[in-house]
Amino acid sequence: MKSLKLSALLLAALLLGACSSNTTKDGQLAGDDVLVEDLGAQSSGVNGTNANGEDMGAEARVVVGEDNYSGNELNDPNSPLSSRVIYFDYDSASVRAEDQPILEAHAEYLGKNTNVSVRLEGHTDERGSREYNLALGERRALSIRQLLMLQGATASQFRVASFGEERPAVDGSNEAAYAQNRRVEIVYTGR
Repeated sequence: MKSLKLSALLLAALLLGACSSNTTKDGQLAGDDVLVEDLGAQSSGVNGTNANGEDMGAEARVVVGEDNYSGNELNDPNSPLSSRVIYFDYDSASVRAEDQPILEAHAEYLGKNTNVSVRLEGHTDERGSREYNLALGERRALSIRQLLMLQGATASQFRVASFGEERPAVDGSNEAAYAQNRRVEIVYTGR
């Protein structure tokens, strides 16, 4: 059992190493590859305490993604661009039909505004191992990226991050909570 865990950790390290080898010295993507970040273990940004002031550990100390835009197009509650969370079925990275119009609107916006970039943050529910959930969160974010690129966005507009199960939107161990945690968040990061 111990050697199985060690093998899984080594495999994850090799995969992460392969992803990072596709970047240049300044951290830019080489070619059409995607840079995947495991931001779940970062320790900068949020102070890592809950509402009661209790320390929540290193996993809670992550940079909180906030949109840097205040433009009417992105924040109009009647616009599909104001919807920036795409939900997924259990153990799936397939985009649901009801989310297609939202993604079409984001792709059109990104296609018309090539100076705009986004971070696609993949999340999972708590079921599965940490490594599996990080990979599933990545697959979900890459699925969204692929659809947006097929509809007019460019590869240079994206960063992909997987948080796996480490940043749940809703606490709980039931299907209602799981459904809210299986998601990709579209975070506009710069012009």
